[in-house]
Amino acid sequence: MAVTARVTPVRKWLAKSEPTKYPWAQFVRDGLTAWDGVRNFEARNNLRAMTLGDLVLFYHSNEGKEIVGLARVARAAYADKTSSDDWSVVDLTPVCALPKPVSLAAIKSEKALSEMALIKRSRLSVVPVTEADFVCIMHMADCPL
Repeated sequence: MAVTARVTPVRKWLAKSEPTKYPWAQFVRDGLTAWDGVRNFEARNNLRAMTLGDLVLFYHSNEGKEIVGLARVARAAYADKTSSDDWSVVDLTPVCALPKPVSLAAIKSEKALSEMALIKRSRLSVVPVTEADFVCIMHMADCPL
């Protein structure tokens, strides 16, 4: 009898951080962070859907407005200790800075990304990213897959 392993596909996400509060450079120095402070139910549910090993595009919001790096989920969702309510966090670890950051303007001008959740659900701090959108962003960033 042959034994086959069930492989869970790596999903892709985008998480926003204001660079004045938690910039990519600080994340790299820390090496690991609990992605806390998410206070929107849909974004919280996206955090809860993340699994170990999923990839996360790190987006500087408000100032910069660009995807600057790639992270990986190091620990799946658990209770957010910064709140007594039903919120969740995940642990993220940096993978690499993008060779060429991808600006929001560039994303909006790319027809292939017109349905990207970053644009369609712009108020959310954590959104899913389709495989096609992820490949397009990596291409725009001159980042080999």
